[in-house]
Amino acid sequence: MEQIYTIPVNEAFEASAADKECGCPFCALYNKLENDELDLILGASMMEPDVRIKTNKEGFCHTHYDMMFVMKNRLGMALTLESHLAELSDAIKDSRFSAPGSAAIKTIGELESSCYVCKRIEFNFMHMIDTAVYLWSKDDEFKAKLAAQPYFCLPHYRKLLECARDRLGKKNYPIFEKVCADIENAYMEKLSGDVSWFCKKFDYINDEEPWYDSKDAVERAIKFLRSDLHVPPEKKKKQTGA
Repeated sequence: MEQIYTIPVNEAFEASAADKECGCPFCALYNKLENDELDLILGASMMEPDVRIKTNKEGFCHTHYDMMFVMKNRLGMALTLESHLAELSDAIKDSRFSAPGSAAIKTIGELESSCYVCKRIEFNFMHMIDTAVYLWSKDDEFKAKLAAQPYFCLPHYRKLLECARDRLGKKNYPIFEKVCADIENAYMEKLSGDVSWFCKKFDYINDEEPWYDSKDAVERAIKFLRSDLHVPPEKKKKQTGA
C-alpha cells in the first residue's frame, strides 16, 4: 500500500481516537483533501497546461466556486474563469449540422454534473478508504485505532463497509463489520438520547434540569447523518492536526 495514503489515514484515525470531538476520521480526511486541492488550483496548479485543460472542460460545482471565492485569491480565480468561459463559449455555440440549441443543452447538462475538484477528491478519498480497510487487515495497531473511533458518519460508513465487503474475505469481513457496527450502534444510541433530551428540555417541567450533552445534539445529528464536509479552514486545522 502506498505510503502517500497510509500516513494521512493513520494520522486521522489517531486524532479521532485521541479526541472524540474530531468526529468521523473520514470527514477529516475529505476536508484535508479538499483544502489541499483548492490551495493547488488557485496556486501552483493554476498555470499548469494539463490542469487548465481539465478545469476549462470540467469547471467546478457551486460549493467549490463558493469556497474558492473566499480564499482571497481573486486574480487566480479570475484567470481560471477567463479560460473556462472562453472554452465554454465555443462549446455551446450551435453547429451548422445540429438542431438549434442542441450543443448548448448537451454541454451545459454535462457541466452541471461536473467539478474538477470533486473528481480529484473522490479519486484520492476512495483510495484512503481502501487503505483503512487494508491497514485493518494487516496491522494490529490500526485495528486498535479503528476500534477506538467515536463514530463514522453514515455516508462514509456505507463506503467503508462496501470497500471492506469487496476487499476482505468471507472470514474477515464479518469481524470487521461487527467492530464498525458496535461503534455506530453505541454512538447512535447516545446521539438519539441526546436529541430526545434536547426536545424534552423545551417542556416547562424540565426547565430546571441540566442540558447534559444535548446542547449541540442537533448539529451532531446532522453531521452524523450527512457528513461534516466543507468546513472553514480554522476547523480543518483542528480536524487534521495541521
